[in-house]
Amino acid sequence: MFPETAAPLFSHAVLLKGLRRLSAHGGAGRLQARRHFVVSRCLTAKVPPVRKPRERVHIPGLDKVTYGERMHVVPGLAKPVNPRWQRDYKDPRFYMSSPMQEMPLHKEKPCYVYSQRTNALEGVLQALWLTKTKMISALPPHLLSLAENPVNQIPNQDERVQNAIKHARFWDTTEDRTGKEKYSNTLLLNLLHLCATLQSSHPAIGRRIFAEKYSLAATWKRGEDLLQIRGQNGLLHCSMDPLPVVSGKEEVADTADHVLKTFYPVSPTIDLQKIHVYKEMNSSGFRSDTPYPHAHTLYFGEQDDARCVLRPDQFRAKMIMFTFGNALARAHTLYGTKPQRVLDQPITVQAVGTNGRLFQFLVFQLNTTDLSGDDGIKNQLWLEDDVELYDFAKVRPLIKKKQVKVPAGLAGYKPETFSKFLALYLHGAV
Repeated sequence: MFPETAAPLFSHAVLLKGLRRLSAHGGAGRLQARRHFVVSRCLTAKVPPVRKPRERVHIPGLDKVTYGERMHVVPGLAKPVNPRWQRDYKDPRFYMSSPMQEMPLHKEKPCYVYSQRTNALEGVLQALWLTKTKMISALPPHLLSLAENPVNQIPNQDERVQNAIKHARFWDTTEDRTGKEKYSNTLLLNLLHLCATLQSSHPAIGRRIFAEKYSLAATWKRGEDLLQIRGQNGLLHCSMDPLPVVSGKEEVADTADHVLKTFYPVSPTIDLQKIHVYKEMNSSGFRSDTPYPHAHTLYFGEQDDARCVLRPDQFRAKMIMFTFGNALARAHTLYGTKPQRVLDQPITVQAVGTNGRLFQFLVFQLNTTDLSGDDGIKNQLWLEDDVELYDFAKVRPLIKKKQVKVPAGLAGYKPETFSKFLALYLHGAV
C-alpha cells in the first residue's frame, strides 16, 4: 500500500544550493555562532588577525621624496614622518610615562613587595620565613593575667559586651539581616569603646590615639632578595610610650637554636609583587616629631576591603607582616638601617583581627634587624587564632524537624575571648 522508501522533502542539490545562498550572505556563519548555547563565547568569537607592521627600508645617502611640503596627499610620493607633537602644558588625560628602563628609580635588582592585598600562598608559614620569626601558639600567660584582676575589669562587663554584640548584629540596621562588613566593624568599635571606659582608673590609656589611612613602608633583605612591605593597613592604636618587652634576654638568646620551617620547592617570594622601579624607603607613616611615635595595637577586619577578601591563613599572614613592618620601621628610626644582630631594647607590637565572630590575637617582638641569614637571633611571635566570641546570633530561630535547634538572639557567649581582647588593650597601661 505504501512505498518502501519515501522521497525526501528536499533533494540533495536543493539543500546544497540553499546552504551556499546562506553562506554567501553570511547567514550560515551568524546562525552557527548563535546556536552555540553550551560553549563559551571564546569558542565562537572571531579574533581579528594580527597586523604585521610594515617594514621601513632606509637606504643610506638616499632621501625619500614626500608630499610633506605640498600639504596634501600626492599619489606616488612617500608619506612624511613627522615628529610627535608635544604640548607646552601638562594634561593628565594624555599623560604617557617614559619606558621603565629610562625611569630614574629603575634598578636591575628586583624588589618583592608585600601589600595589603597580597594573597600569600603558604600563609603564616611564609610570613614566618620572611620575617625570620619563631612562633608560639598561645598568648603570654602574664599578659592574660591582666584581665583576670577585678581592678582591671569593666563594671557589668559580660552584660555590656553582650549588648555591644546585639547592637552590632541586631539593633544597628533597618534591614532584615546586617551585612558582615558592617557588623564586624561596628562590633570592633563597640568593644574598643567599652575598653576606653577604663581611662579614669588607668590614666595611661589617655596617652594613646587611633590613626587610619596611614601609609607604611619598610625595607629589608632576606637572603639575596630585597623585600619591602608598604601600603595602608588597619586601624592603628598609637601611644606616647612603647610597649614593655614580653621576653627577657635569656629567652631571646634561646631563639638562636630555633630552626625555621621551609616550604621547598615553593619560592619564599611567591605571590609577592616583583618590581624594578622602586625606592628603598623606611617610614612609619608619620612625621618624625609626632607625639605618638610608638605603635601599640593594629586592628584588622576581614571585610575591610570588599574587593580582596583573604582566606583565614592568608589573613593571619597579613597581620603578621604589617605588625612586623610597623616594628621594623620604628627600629630603623631608632637604630638606623644598618642590620643589628640584637636590639638593645626589643620592639613589641600587637595585632587583633576579626570577622565579627572569630578573633585572631598576636603579639610580635622584634629582637633583630639582621634578617639576611637563617642563623642567629630570631624574632618572636605569640599567636592565638580562631577564638570565638559567641556561637550564634540569629534574627530568626533555626528550626529543623519542628524542633528549635538554635534560638533567636545571641547564643553561646564566651567571656574569656573578651578578656583576651581587654588584656591586649591594657598592656602597657597597668
